[in-house]
Amino acid sequence: MGTEIHPTAIVDPKAELGENVQIGPYCVIYAGVKLGDGCWLQNHVTMDGPTEIGSDNRFYAYASIGQRTQDLKYSAEPTYLKIGNGNNFREFCTVNRGSLPEDITIVGSHGNFLAYTHIGHDCIVGDHVIFSNNGTLGGHVTVGDYAIIGGLSAVHQFCQIGAHAMIGGCAKIVQDIPPFMIVDGNPAKVRAINSVGLKRRGFSDESIADVKKAHRILFRSKLNKTDALAELKALESRCPEVDVLIEFVESSERGIH
Repeated sequence: MGTEIHPTAIVDPKAELGENVQIGPYCVIYAGVKLGDGCWLQNHVTMDGPTEIGSDNRFYAYASIGQRTQDLKYSAEPTYLKIGNGNNFREFCTVNRGSLPEDITIVGSHGNFLAYTHIGHDCIVGDHVIFSNNGTLGGHVTVGDYAIIGGLSAVHQFCQIGAHAMIGGCAKIVQDIPPFMIVDGNPAKVRAINSVGLKRRGFSDESIADVKKAHRILFRSKLNKTDALAELKALESRCPEVDVLIEFVESSERGIH
C-alpha cells in the first residue's frame, strides 16, 4: 500500500514517518514527530513534538496530539510524549506533552479514547484502557491497565486509578481509585467491585470472591483503614489480587475514595 499523504496535508520535513502511514486532508505534522508504521490520520489532525507514536494507531478528525502542556509553569523546555501501539483516538482528543525539562507523558497500547477525551501533562496511562466521551485527566495522573473512565468524568491532578477499576459517568475524582473497584457519584464513592470486568478479563471465581471479601472489609465494615488492612493481611489464604489491593491502599498519598 505504501505511505499516502493527502495534497492538502502539511508534513514538516523533520517529521519521521513509518511505512504504510495514511495522512488525510488538512492534517498538520510538525517537526519532532515520529509516526510508526500503519498509523492512520483521518483529517484535520494536528501533531507536535517531540512525540513518538508506535504502530497501527488511528487518529480521527481534529485530534490534537503532542501539543505543549497547559501548565503555566512551562517555558518552552523540551518535553515529550510517547504513545504505544494499536490505539484509537476519536474526534477532538487531546494529549499533551510533559511540563518540565525532560518530562514525559506516556500512553500505552490498545486503548480506546472516545471523543473529546483529554490526557494532561505527565500522565501515565496503561494498556487496554477505555476513556468514554469527555473523560478528562489532570496532570500527573496514573491510570492502570484495563481501567475504564466514564463519560464526562474528571480526574484531579496527581490521582492514581488502579488497574481494572471503573469510573462511572459524570464522577468527580479527587482521590485515588483502588484497583478492581467501581466508583461512581459526586462526590465519588466506591460502590462495588468490577466483577463483570474481572470475569471478562479471565479472573478466576476464587479470585473474584477474595476481592469481594476485601471490598467488604475495606469499604463496608466499620473498621478504619489501618485496622481493615491489618484484617486483610491476617487472612490465611488470599489471592494475589488482594495483595495488589493492599499495596495500592498503603501507598496512596491522596487517600482513597
